[in-house]
Amino acid sequence: MSKRAIIPQAKRWVIKIGSALLTNDGQGLDAVAIAGWVAQMAALREQGIEVVLVSSGAVAAGMRRLGWNSRPTEIHQLQAAAAVGQMSLVQTYEAEFQRYGLLTAQVLLDHDDNSSRQRYLNARSTLKTLVNFGVIPVINENDTVVTDEIRFGDNDTLGALVANVIEADLLVILTDQLGMYDSDPRNNPDAKLLTEIAADDERLERMAGGGGLLGRGGMITKVRAARMAARSGADTVIVGGRIENVLGKLVAGEEIGTFLWAHQQPQTARKLWLSGHLQTRGTLVIDEGAVRVLREQGKSLLPVGVKEVRGNFMRGDMVVCVSPDGREVARGLVNYPANEARKIIGHPSSQIESLLGYQDNEELIHRDNLVLA
Repeated sequence: MSKRAIIPQAKRWVIKIGSALLTNDGQGLDAVAIAGWVAQMAALREQGIEVVLVSSGAVAAGMRRLGWNSRPTEIHQLQAAAAVGQMSLVQTYEAEFQRYGLLTAQVLLDHDDNSSRQRYLNARSTLKTLVNFGVIPVINENDTVVTDEIRFGDNDTLGALVANVIEADLLVILTDQLGMYDSDPRNNPDAKLLTEIAADDERLERMAGGGGLLGRGGMITKVRAARMAARSGADTVIVGGRIENVLGKLVAGEEIGTFLWAHQQPQTARKLWLSGHLQTRGTLVIDEGAVRVLREQGKSLLPVGVKEVRGNFMRGDMVVCVSPDGREVARGLVNYPANEARKIIGHPSSQIESLLGYQDNEELIHRDNLVLA
């Protein structure tokens, strides 16, 4: 049975559209093409699929409006082009999604939003809240403020990071190629389209080609993005964005593009990532009731089950949960800094707002951000 048979079962999609598609290879925003993709995304929503859009095109659109024929190399000129182009890009998406009664939200991210645990959790909470409200986030790199040293480098990578943040099932990378070939089809007329292959297959980087005129990425960045998405359990499809009703054909199970499959389910992969990649910053001593709830019921850790806070941690830091006799029970990303956690431990979640003056989350550690020892 084909691995890609799981695509129609995916319920949370991150869809990335590249610059060459959005700007018709540099001719300004292609409003007709954008309208087509929006119609397809609206159809996905009608089928109960959650959609998050990662859109390139701001710099390319800004270049067009500013009358530039070639991509500048100076960072401040790129930032200026992004600022100008972002206005057109967002207005176009907003107008098209409104035709289907769908709300959109502009979200600009940069590298710090993923390297900082606090900002990572903020981005995660905001994006998941938007999705739960039925809003379609339109995400781009925050090109107007990033510096050359910290930029993602391409929105393929950004798409993979977003897939990790929101625990997506599927990353769809729409490109100007039909998919990925076993060699560069621009140089080899006998190149064959890959139907499906494991995201961690060692042959992929050798088979990947270079980038185009407008984008910063090429097929190699798409391969690396698929591998990054796979580490959080998301499968990836690299497919031609100009294929008629491309998203509809994917959800219908048609064999188009290249499917790069992950070895693990999103939740399993996320637990492994949590358990092995973050340094702990503090300790929560929990009572026996909380120990049972975490181990036997798989629930979140609430303030009422915590007896003591040790250390000086910030929101989003990794902390260890230990039993009264000092045995490690679990570890996870904490929703409140240490000084605030000390104020709310031992109290029911309904009292958080009165104790702190606000309530961010009812849990100290949500079960999605917690792994048992």
